[in-house]
Amino acid sequence: MILVHGFGHASWCWSPVTERLAGRGVASVAVDLDGHGLKSTMPATSVTASSAAATLVEQIRRIGQGEPAVVVAHSMGGIVATAAAELEPALFARIVYVAAFAPAAGRSAFAYLGEPEFAGSLVAGLLTGDPAQTGRLEIDLTNRPAIREAFYGDVDPQTADAAIDLLSPGAPIGIPAEAFPVTRDRYGRVPHSFVTCAKDNAVPVAAQRRFIGEIDAIATAPTRVAELDTAHSPFLSRPDDLVGAILDLC
Repeated sequence: MILVHGFGHASWCWSPVTERLAGRGVASVAVDLDGHGLKSTMPATSVTASSAAATLVEQIRRIGQGEPAVVVAHSMGGIVATAAAELEPALFARIVYVAAFAPAAGRSAFAYLGEPEFAGSLVAGLLTGDPAQTGRLEIDLTNRPAIREAFYGDVDPQTADAAIDLLSPGAPIGIPAEAFPVTRDRYGRVPHSFVTCAKDNAVPVAAQRRFIGEIDAIATAPTRVAELDTAHSPFLSRPDDLVGAILDLC
């Protein structure tokens, strides 16, 4: 099982989940996306959804030795996983989205942000700087209360503070800005599941349900859905429940 993080995060955020998967006999690896974690020094202008997807494909191939793997993608990581599944569907045994963007209608992630389903998102209020100059969506890391409310609403304060200290300053704008093709013959034949988070202030549950509908419009089989009554980061607030939901969906 391969775990893909979201905006501003990196492989560290999956640590409570990998521990619990190991305890249930499930091998898992958390990876860093291009422009994040140990790859955060990459030039932001060189990173797009397509380039990050190509890197993820190589990571999946290396980890699984060419065999298909279950890929779990959170938040912005869903953009990259979607593009990667279109690129190399044979490497995906299943995608499990967790409160994620899943742009299966061929639109960029940015194109959704003005839609009614995103009216409750607090992410825009976290941003600072000029993406046109930096090539990055930068988080104002000094605004800790707003970060907690957007990402970690039900995470205990000590863990939330530790997570904020580990956040990257931002993410390459090219990942959410790129629209890429999504087809029934490639992406659509990968089995899909979705863990919705009912109290999410980053990707509101209405937006999550819209993505599920768009996946179902192109997929050859319906999306399997599990619901958690959590905020945006159940890997930190309720990792046992998240692991149970992921395994049930697989």
